Amino acid sequence: MRYEVKALRGEEDLTALLLDAADAGDAASQALAQGYTVIAVRMKSAWPTWCRQRAGHFPLVLFSQELLALLQAGLALVEALETLGEKEQRPEVKKTLSQIIANLYEGHAFSYALQHSPANFPPLYVATLRASERTGDLPEALSRYIAYQSQMDAVKRSVVSASIYPMLLGIVGGLVTLFLLVYVVPRFSHIYADIGSDLPLMSQLLMRWGQLLESHGAAILAGSVLALGGAFHVATRPASRQWLLRRLWQLPGIGTRLHIYQLARFYRSLGMLLRGGMPVAPSLTLVSDLLETGLRGRLTLALAHIREGHPISAAMEQYGLTTPVALRMLRVGERTGRMGEMMERIAAFHEEETARWVERFTKLFEPLLMAVIGLVIGLIVVLMYFPIFELAGSIQ
Repeated sequence: MRYEVKALRGEEDLTALLLDAADAGDAASQALAQGYTVIAVRMKSAWPTWCRQRAGHFPLVLFSQELLALLQAGLALVEALETLGEKEQRPEVKKTLSQIIANLYEGHAFSYALQHSPANFPPLYVATLRASERTGDLPEALSRYIAYQSQMDAVKRSVVSASIYPMLLGIVGGLVTLFLLVYVVPRFSHIYADIGSDLPLMSQLLMRWGQLLESHGAAILAGSVLALGGAFHVATRPASRQWLLRRLWQLPGIGTRLHIYQLARFYRSLGMLLRGGMPVAPSLTLVSDLLETGLRGRLTLALAHIREGHPISAAMEQYGLTTPVALRMLRVGERTGRMGEMMERIAAFHEEETARWVERFTKLFEPLLMAVIGLVIGLIVVLMYFPIFELAGSIQ
């Protein structure tokens, strides 16, 4: 849960801190540990149960941040994990930490304990920590993964925030259209029942729809619910998602952007592993799951090319896994020996490019969507009122 802590530190003004804690006492303890004098603590938000973190989900980023803070404070790994286990209130998380600690006491490596825990830690996370075990720099690996996850979350947030307004606009427009077709049009159909032959063709069709809806409303409603349920069921199937993704990849503009986004995520993950000390071939194998099926096959061919002794840049270029900017940066990384850093720079460049494209697309798409919704609603209203206009003209 999140708590707002009002506190003072030194001669600073009153500060409001937002902390994730098990209870108010835990939030106050965290603020005291940071050198603050706590004035008041209150829960920041109380979301419904169905909006909270789902049961069984391990808070990986929060766990990494807390573990990093304890390790940097001088605690040993087992001692830090025991500290996290003692403060943890959620039974499923506490059980996971207990099993990790038990594996460490048995003499297993930390990466082995994570890999065989019930929390299903991401392979990328396990591989990052396994690479750090060779260098003995676990805090650096944790901070690198936290930065990586923060960057990935920032890209997702930018895409989601840009799509919220168009989605709400489409929902509201659809509801207004549905209200007109389901409630308003059937009532107008009674008014025009006696002059149906004098109505324009489109108005006649609209009125017939109203009469049909009134006569067979229950059957149409049941059929619509079944159709929506079937569509939702099909949409949640992995095969359906793969089919839709393939169609999106075939669109000229969107397919290019999806390709660049996939490459950006691929290079960021690969760069993090290389900077952690993992060899190129195992790193490429590990991050291949981040690519869609077509690019995954190209990566397999590129990996075989690299194992034959060819440069990474040449293999990536040959199999379409680069952009002009990425290719130049890869060549620079090969000359300077800073391949991991260059791959992260490639990812940052293309993530910023993707964010700008999403912003431009939404600025163009929003007015177009508003115009389409306005035309549909306006057309329905005009077709309903057109016979009234005709009648008024004939009277004059």
